[in-house]
Amino acid sequence: MGFKPIPAAAALALTLLIWFVIPVPQGVSPDAWHLLALFVGIIAGIIGKAMPIGAMAILGITLVALTGVTNEKAADATKDALSSLNNSLIWMIGIAIIISRGLLKTGLGMRIGYLLISLFGKRTLGVGYSLALADLAIGPVTPSNTARGGAIVHPIMKSIALSFDSDPEKGTEGKIGKYLSLVNFHANVITCLIFITATAPNPLVVELVAKATNSQIQLSWGTWFLAMIVPGLIAMLLMPLVLYFLYPPEIKQTPDATALAKEKLKEMGAMKRDEKMMLGIFVILLLLWAGIPEMLAGVRVDATATTFLGLSLCLLSGVLTWDDALKEKSAWDTIVWFAALVMMANFLNKLGLIGWLSDSMQSGIAHMGLGWEAGCALLMLAYLYAHYVFASGTAHVTAMFGAFYGAGLALGAPPMLFALIMAAATGIMMSLTHYATGSAPVIYGSNYVNMTEWWKAGFIMSVLEILIFGTIGILWWKVLGYW
Repeated sequence: MGFKPIPAAAALALTLLIWFVIPVPQGVSPDAWHLLALFVGIIAGIIGKAMPIGAMAILGITLVALTGVTNEKAADATKDALSSLNNSLIWMIGIAIIISRGLLKTGLGMRIGYLLISLFGKRTLGVGYSLALADLAIGPVTPSNTARGGAIVHPIMKSIALSFDSDPEKGTEGKIGKYLSLVNFHANVITCLIFITATAPNPLVVELVAKATNSQIQLSWGTWFLAMIVPGLIAMLLMPLVLYFLYPPEIKQTPDATALAKEKLKEMGAMKRDEKMMLGIFVILLLLWAGIPEMLAGVRVDATATTFLGLSLCLLSGVLTWDDALKEKSAWDTIVWFAALVMMANFLNKLGLIGWLSDSMQSGIAHMGLGWEAGCALLMLAYLYAHYVFASGTAHVTAMFGAFYGAGLALGAPPMLFALIMAAATGIMMSLTHYATGSAPVIYGSNYVNMTEWWKAGFIMSVLEILIFGTIGILWWKVLGYW
């Protein structure tokens, strides 16, 4: 059987309930309501893991094409169902995932991590900051935060913990491993806040903001980076300290960590040709994404074109082969499910349902007598903490972002300000649980931290980050002239 019966039955029941039982509300077209039924069913299937997310996406595309909810003409309905496959942001994130394979293949990601630990790892706190810096350094070109936090940084963290005999199987996780695991995870989350290209849901946020504002608000890579870098770095600086006091490691001095890192670097030897090539491509991508050529010479290079350039350079230089690209299943999977979810969200907007939901929420908040500031704060908190019931950031963004952002605009919030607040909330919500984002189950699965400790740390970090972005962040965005 290609699906899990119980979650599949629940998703189907929700779809049929909305489609056939719940009356179409006044002000909503039947087609919009029926698309909502399909959408809710697909999201429920993703949350319940009835099938892999890519398979659920294919099912969603098929149902939109067959039911004709977007267009009565069969051929046009099929075109609508496939329309998002020409979306440049979707291709940007998919191709960037393929490029990130080069960090693993060449060993450059590991080298960066061990190099930082060799420099700053004499104390446990220094090791924590080294892990955070390693995640931050490779964040711009690793849209899979699971690959970055789970496949690159986590093995480094685990090897250091084990070198100090901090092993969950021996009951010695408190020596150093518990603390380093939490830093490993929360650094991964904060990096997701800083770069559009650090996690898959971020470009979806960009797309939904543009749709909601009729393309008046365009969050480019550089705009996002400038907005998030100051509050993000403050959060990154405070995070290891906060976790150090929450879960103090038994071992405070770690001279062996620097020795281990130096030994690993010695084993790796001098930088090989492919590592140097990967580093050069990495720098080129950062310069182009940040818009440096445009600032210096007035030459603008599109962000997606930049990403394709990066992959082309990887292929031309031999850093990656086409077989490597084909084997990067997560990239092709991301392109498929990203296209399906963006397509459904776009047509929910075009058919007027998102506007109707936004108006309904705006009306409810208005009846509470709240101004836009308090109303938007309430919307942001509801959106963020709803992530306790989501196991996918993408599913959460697709299901809720458009309506909540639209409601904030209807309340009178400055479009750019509220876009940045909601973008920050999208990153912060990933810190909450051991299933909140892809890197969480990988790091949690090493058993250094129990569930109660994980959830406590996640909630405390979410409050800290809300305070940072809600004060310093908003002031910084004012300085930048973003609102």
